[in-house]
Amino acid sequence: MPQIHLVGVSFAYNDAVPLVVDASIQLEAGWTGVVGPNGAGKTTLLRLIAGELRPDAGRLQSVPPGLAVHLCSQEVERLSSGVELFAARRDRDANRLRARLRLRPPELERWASLSPGERKRWQIGAALAEAPGVLLLDEPTNHLDAEARADLLAALDDYDGVGVVVSHDRAVLERLTRHTLRVRDGELTLQRGAYASARAAWDSAEAALRSQRERLSNERRKERKRLADKRRARARAESSMRTSKQMKNARDSDARLRGKQKRRRSAEVSLGRDVQLSRRRLNRIDGALEELSVDKELGRSFFVDFVPAPVPHLMVREAAPLVRGGRTLLDAPPLSIGRESRVHLTGPNGAGKSSLLRELVDGARVPAERLLHLPQELSETEGCELLHRVRTERPELRGRLMGVVATLGVDPDALLGSERPSPGEARKLALACGLARQVWGLVLDEPTNHLDLPSIERLEAALRAYPGALLIVSHDEAFADPLCEERWQLDDARLAFASRPRVETRTPR
Repeated sequence: MPQIHLVGVSFAYNDAVPLVVDASIQLEAGWTGVVGPNGAGKTTLLRLIAGELRPDAGRLQSVPPGLAVHLCSQEVERLSSGVELFAARRDRDANRLRARLRLRPPELERWASLSPGERKRWQIGAALAEAPGVLLLDEPTNHLDAEARADLLAALDDYDGVGVVVSHDRAVLERLTRHTLRVRDGELTLQRGAYASARAAWDSAEAALRSQRERLSNERRKERKRLADKRRARARAESSMRTSKQMKNARDSDARLRGKQKRRRSAEVSLGRDVQLSRRRLNRIDGALEELSVDKELGRSFFVDFVPAPVPHLMVREAAPLVRGGRTLLDAPPLSIGRESRVHLTGPNGAGKSSLLRELVDGARVPAERLLHLPQELSETEGCELLHRVRTERPELRGRLMGVVATLGVDPDALLGSERPSPGEARKLALACGLARQVWGLVLDEPTNHLDLPSIERLEAALRAYPGALLIVSHDEAFADPLCEERWQLDDARLAFASRPRVETRTPR
């Protein structure tokens, strides 16, 4: 059976932020799901296994030696030679795999106009066609609709090598994986079972931490009261000592007076020791509480000074066909997004959802800086430019923006000190820019792409509190539907409309 061994592996891009510290794990045949916060090092782990990065310490080895490794990255912009070779093959295995994933070789002629979901199917199909001993997938279901996801999972089920998948898609993790690997704070923790069972174990541990935090908070309140009482007692003792030196009772002999003063000095010294001990206990409790941090939430109070748009409609598109690459994607009726609209736009890959978003943004009736349009993907260059702009913002706005970044699950200091943000960090940074500036409208194309599961829950809470217009394209109905009051279904060049009450869901802990 093929295996991958990590033995004492450590890696860091710089000394300040180690991503893997002395990790020793064994990955076996079958699928292992990799989860963890954005920026924790999940993609870095895949690159280490693929040999794109060399560990600072330790080693990686395959059993048997020389296993072929194929890494499918998150990026799908470039038409690779591997995809071209897969499209050109005419053997039975390649034909069967293309049919299974609904891939047609003539599509490559219009690669630039293919949706990211269509490109992703080609990318993974080409990887499966190579039958590598180790297959590494980084967010394989980003951009995929429900049908395409089902096709892909069916194909991945048959893979019999060492499979490692980084994903925020709970359906994928439950369906595909047999082990779960958690990457957090430089540690790799491997646990048997799919995500649900692993999450249950983590929730239990988190509950114990919350209980411990509550106990420590109570201890801190009591210790602060004891410290205040001891300080008052010490102050009284010092005052009494000063007074006793100045006032001598007529009945006191010199020996008796010396005895009283000695007892007072002894009591004062004892109280001083008690104050020091209490202060040390309090410092220990404060330190323990600092390590037991809890997630912040972006509540409605953050938007208490939100000023609505002065116009009733932020974006308007007149009735006209939506055409791309010579194809009519939509025979569109007139469309508008009001200043309080909350719309979920859905439909299969390639239906034209992203193109429709672009046309709506182009038809905005408000200044561009009062809208945030988050595309499906931000390039590495765009992420770096965004981080640079944030670093040069005026302190007041930068502080507000970093507060939102922290709420979305990113360490502001680590982000500002990094060379470049990860794809997930870049998306959170872009979202934070819009929320911190209190833009009038958010236009979000697959906003959960590259986000870890805790981040998705935090984002959902933030968008639930947001009072402006919201237009979301998402295949994750469990995320988008509770946030929206309208559903636009785009399919077969037609747009269907449905209204629904907005669902108030429980804010995650």
